[in-house]
Amino acid sequence: MRPSYLLPLAGAASLLISLAAPEYARAAERYADRPETQQFIQEMHERHGFDKDALSYVFRRAQHLPSVIKAISPPLDPVAVRSWQRYRGRFIEPIRIKAGLAFWARHQDSIRAASEKYGVPEEIIVGIIGVETIYGRNTGNYQTVSALSTLAFDYPRRAELFRGELENLLLMAREQGRDPLDYQGSYAGALGLPQFLPSSVRNYAVDFDGDGRIDLLNSPKDAIGSVARYLQMHGWESGTPVAVRASVGGDANLVPLLANDINPAFDAATLASHGVRAASGETPAGKAAFVELVTPGEDSEYWLGYQNFYVITRYNRSSFYAMSVFQLGEAIKAAREAAMARR
Repeated sequence: MRPSYLLPLAGAASLLISLAAPEYARAAERYADRPETQQFIQEMHERHGFDKDALSYVFRRAQHLPSVIKAISPPLDPVAVRSWQRYRGRFIEPIRIKAGLAFWARHQDSIRAASEKYGVPEEIIVGIIGVETIYGRNTGNYQTVSALSTLAFDYPRRAELFRGELENLLLMAREQGRDPLDYQGSYAGALGLPQFLPSSVRNYAVDFDGDGRIDLLNSPKDAIGSVARYLQMHGWESGTPVAVRASVGGDANLVPLLANDINPAFDAATLASHGVRAASGETPAGKAAFVELVTPGEDSEYWLGYQNFYVITRYNRSSFYAMSVFQLGEAIKAAREAAMARR
């Protein structure tokens, strides 16, 4: 017998198959019949008590999605396309700032409550959701079980990670009483306004609107609270800086600083000994990473990224990403304060 969360689909199975194109049907069958999928089903049965027939039913309907492989594959020449100014221009722009202002105004009580409870600034919460989905406009239209199956079984370089996310998707569906075939999100399996992977939903998401369930797609309150809790749980330090612009002396020795990547390891004295200070004059207390934001053909921007900058990179391991979240949040905050001052 299938678990209860699969029963609503059982009656529609023949209809789904009859409507599908022959190519779709053949591709769907291959996942259920492949040895690695059968091994995964067996592991889910042994580890979590899933019914094997029910999981076979799911994987007969999971599609291989070539567009997912294309989307997640790194560019052939990543250095040639790495440009901070181009990346920044995608996120710190009028449409996203305007949408952020509206989102903040509409959900100001929830944003304030989440900030107070978890110690994360309001503008950072707003910045994350803005960068991720433009406040729910772009949450993704890939069937999540198909996207994760494609990555788990047909993308060897990160198969282990995505097998884990596929496992968490099935566990999450069971916990939420939902059909695992119903979830839609990004090509990488991320879900809802904040684009949480299934493991993050299970580990960090909260029912912030108090309705008894977590819904990151349809409940902005849940998304807001979950973003704040995620950052808190990854080490956010309330009241300390995210990043400050760095000033680099003419005789600065940057090589050992850049070799450390985004880990906040250097105190003010160490930075000064290498010819680096805060551009404002006084370098904040605490350890920082030395961050270079590269734009081909232009001078690099140099920043000091503190613990909270590093925490944002736990969401997406990229200095470009963390700086975009920080700067989008700051831009929306400035626009909000300016609008209030005009009233």
